[in-house]
Amino acid sequence: MKRTIGFLTFLILASTAKPLSAQEPSPAPADVNRGQTAPPQSSNTTVLPIEHRFGDKENDLLFAGVAAARTLDYFSTLNMRRRGRQEIFLTNDAVDNHAGFAFIEAGATGVSIGASYLFHRYAHHKLERWTSIVHIGLATTGAVRNYSLQTAHRGIVVTQP
Repeated sequence: MKRTIGFLTFLILASTAKPLSAQEPSPAPADVNRGQTAPPQSSNTTVLPIEHRFGDKENDLLFAGVAAARTLDYFSTLNMRRRGRQEIFLTNDAVDNHAGFAFIEAGATGVSIGASYLFHRYAHHKLERWTSIVHIGLATTGAVRNYSLQTAHRGIVVTQP
């Protein structure tokens, strides 16, 4: 739970940051050579990368990956619950309500896309991509963990008459 709160706090703080801009170049010094022209000075400005559309091919693939990872997490969590294991992030009642749990997973996908849009809007294009990459990695890791857990065997009590 602490990791989730920390991650959400990071996303909120990063999405509200303003893009940094370079300092303006200093004005050219007065011509002291009396009429002689000096060679042009190079400016210290950086070339900004070409801005891309939010719905470009790379983002579309990343968003599809987020949706696929969340779907995998949905089915792995239901499989884990059927094998008698307990959910650790949500209540078992939330997971056992299949329609409600599907809505939670779809909402998480929407939040990820929304966070990516905020990063895109404020020109944090690397964070825009990394939001989806990290989300895919975390959701897939959780799904693999769910499938790798042992089935919880309940002890059978046999009474002798």
